[in-house]
Amino acid sequence: MDSSTTSPSPAEAYAAARRRSRYPQLTRFAAEVSFEFDDFQVRGCEALEDGHGVLVCAPTGAGKTIVGEFAVHLALAEGRKCFYTTPIKALSNQKYGDLVERYGSDIVGLLTGDTSINGGAQIVVMTTEVLRNMLYAESTTLDDLGYVVLDEVHYLADRFRGAVWEEVILHLPDYVRVVGLSATVSNAEEFGEWLVEVRGDTTVVVDEHRPVPLWQHMLVGGRLYDLFVGERADTGEAKLNPRLLRAVEEAGRMHVPAGLRGRSRRGAPQRGPRYRPPSRTEIVDRLDRAGLLPAIVFIFSRAGCDAAVTQCVRSGLRLNTPDEVQQVRRIVDERTADLPPSDLEVLGYWEWREGLEQGIAAHHAGLLPAFKETVEELFVRGLVKVVFATETLALGINMPARTVVLERLVKYNGESHVDLTPGEYTQLTGRAGRRGIDVEGHAVVVWQPGVDPRQVAGLASTRTYPLRSSFRPGYNMAVNLVGRFGAVKARELLEQSFAQFQADRSVVGLSRRIERNTEALRGYADAVTGDFDEMLSYLTLRKKISEREKALARQNTAARRAQTAKSLEKLRKGDVIAVPSGRRAGLAVVIDSGVDQFDEPRPLVVTEDRWAGTLSLSDFPTPVEPLGRLRLPKHVELRSPKTRRDIASSLRNTGIRPPKRQRWRSDAHSDPELAELRRQLRAHPVHGMADREANLRWVERYQRLAEDNQRLKRKVAATTHSLARAFDRIRRLLIERGYLGESGDDVTEHGQLLARLYSESDLLAAECIRQRVWHGLAPAELAAVVSTLVYEARRDSTAEAKVPAGPVNKAWQETVRLWSDLVEDERRHRLDPTREPDAGFAWPVYRWARGESLEKVLTSAEVNGQELSAGDFVRWSRQVVDLLEQIRDVLGKEHPVGGAAGKASRLLRRGVVAAGEL
Repeated sequence: MDSSTTSPSPAEAYAAARRRSRYPQLTRFAAEVSFEFDDFQVRGCEALEDGHGVLVCAPTGAGKTIVGEFAVHLALAEGRKCFYTTPIKALSNQKYGDLVERYGSDIVGLLTGDTSINGGAQIVVMTTEVLRNMLYAESTTLDDLGYVVLDEVHYLADRFRGAVWEEVILHLPDYVRVVGLSATVSNAEEFGEWLVEVRGDTTVVVDEHRPVPLWQHMLVGGRLYDLFVGERADTGEAKLNPRLLRAVEEAGRMHVPAGLRGRSRRGAPQRGPRYRPPSRTEIVDRLDRAGLLPAIVFIFSRAGCDAAVTQCVRSGLRLNTPDEVQQVRRIVDERTADLPPSDLEVLGYWEWREGLEQGIAAHHAGLLPAFKETVEELFVRGLVKVVFATETLALGINMPARTVVLERLVKYNGESHVDLTPGEYTQLTGRAGRRGIDVEGHAVVVWQPGVDPRQVAGLASTRTYPLRSSFRPGYNMAVNLVGRFGAVKARELLEQSFAQFQADRSVVGLSRRIERNTEALRGYADAVTGDFDEMLSYLTLRKKISEREKALARQNTAARRAQTAKSLEKLRKGDVIAVPSGRRAGLAVVIDSGVDQFDEPRPLVVTEDRWAGTLSLSDFPTPVEPLGRLRLPKHVELRSPKTRRDIASSLRNTGIRPPKRQRWRSDAHSDPELAELRRQLRAHPVHGMADREANLRWVERYQRLAEDNQRLKRKVAATTHSLARAFDRIRRLLIERGYLGESGDDVTEHGQLLARLYSESDLLAAECIRQRVWHGLAPAELAAVVSTLVYEARRDSTAEAKVPAGPVNKAWQETVRLWSDLVEDERRHRLDPTREPDAGFAWPVYRWARGESLEKVLTSAEVNGQELSAGDFVRWSRQVVDLLEQIRDVLGKEHPVGGAAGKASRLLRRGVVAAGEL
């Protein structure tokens, strides 16, 4: 073997030695791992050791966390603290486990709101919200903080929780080095520029290369086809596979639409083979035979995921060996030891366990946390070979697979079915390919009728995913900013947000358009021969005339409709009238005036061609006059064809003939204002000009462009300082309600309470406490009412919310009243309204707090038409606990509501709600 392939040249050896001497900590850190770092990892770590902040943007699974872990290493080496933040508790728990395994439980802590382990440790893993709350409280835990890792920092685009990331970045002391770890975004440089502006020296490291190549496929029937031939999709030069296109065309011919099943398109019996999509069992079996397991199959439905597991288990599909089955049982027993045995049946434990033993599982938000975490561990260990998952898995913890399958390219967003975006497609398929295990990853789209391979190719090839800030000031943020910095400094801080940074960037483009338009306006003005101002005044007169004519026409129409309505109201049974136009034109006799049955008169008639039905104002362009009368029996049975025939015959025999159509006389010719405008127009100097129309066309262009420019200027004015203005509107409301002092520059006693309530409905919660709406409630009753501020029914839910009678119902009604008052104030101040309280979780949490069994709680929810899985129940219960404990901490245990809140949280923390908490 050539020695040059195994040993570096003298120059390379010298460069490596210099690097080791310049970056001693990186050298030590790299020696502790069993693989060689990629270039982007080296660059990120070197920037950190050089004393810079770092933003690392790289694909899912590329190994961004190495840079975050190096920040931990540096903090330990320097004797300083490092906070490792993540957006969700599951990620925090996973990272805590990783760091404890590496450094030991004495050095590493965990803070996730409902869990506190060794919070004063040198290395603390936490959710980003916990760090934000620490910063506002100016916690002593921040002392000696050297590094903060913001994992999944692209979450700042999340419209519900994104503001937290920007708050943290803006509030951290200047001496703290920030390490941002983000998925690949197309505007990483823009985000980096903002970080430099607000945090100082920050190195941006972007790497779009996937360490494990991703191959794209489509499954058509039972056959797997490459999506591209030749170059790979990520080169931008890939070509669609012609064999795939032929297979899709053939399958499309075999497919029979639902309305034509059993017959051909021409009506003849259908012959020949029909297209049958592969079952989920067949998909898994096909992947297994191709050596493409383990796999994640994304199904955008919880019920669909559960059904897929059931189908595979019932089919007898077994993906685990007897030895692997034993390992699964051991891990399942360990992970679920805290679950009460009495709840196992209602949790579907035995069916879930059977699937795991066969190597098959579901993963979605409705799953019990203990079940989800078990699935995650078994999948990472290779003991679960296929997971049917909703898209939430792609945004959560680290669960890479060899293959990712997309059953459909459409998902339901709670309101309608929408196509996947390129960003979503990349996020989902990014799970494919395990670094250090797989040579390549695979993305498979299951072909369905109507899916075009070109559409898949577009999703797979697009590389533009901009990061957009969702930062907006809120009530809690406002009182905390004012309390910590004062109103003036708080406004300045908001001006420094990424949201305002991006808004100001957009203003640059608008300003350029305004400049170009201004230049064009000068050109239009120069093109006019004669006096430009005279031309403009003449054109203005013309517009006034046109507007007056339209106004008169509208008045005319309204007056006509009013007179027509009056004439219809006067009609009586037996009146013969003429219907002037339309399908019912001709004579008709009134059977019923219809005055009392509708908002406007709608007479019931029979026409001379035997039609019976109601007429409306739209059938009469002018008022109606009876032409004669026809004697009718007291009771007219219009359902009888004979009755209608006899009435029509009598109508024709009256000898009455419809009059000629009348035209409604317009008031335009007699309007004095319009007459005066027309006189001024004829007397205007421009009226007699020979080249009048040619000049007026330039003036019209000028006017249109000037109006467009004014619109752009208004947009610029609205965008500039938009966050600070929103903050001012919030301050005015908080001053009115007594949370800020009259100057808006100091926080009142009530404001101090609001400053410590972190909830989507923070101000409403503060108002309920302040107005004593929750006083006197027992712990279970308080839990029920507090749940209405955190629970939000799924958008496809149709269940009617009910609350327990008595004190709960009374407190709930008062809570809704306060919400209604608050929303009125918010509208007056042009603020987004607070979300309406939702009582959909009140009964389940009330029953649980009273000590009822899980089976009773879930069964009662089902009886009331709610779809409440065990996982949903635990997730919402923990959120109620979180708000209850905030209320307890704000008010104190001695306070009537604070004490009840503390007792309520303890009552809720039992059984499945407490199981699995670290």
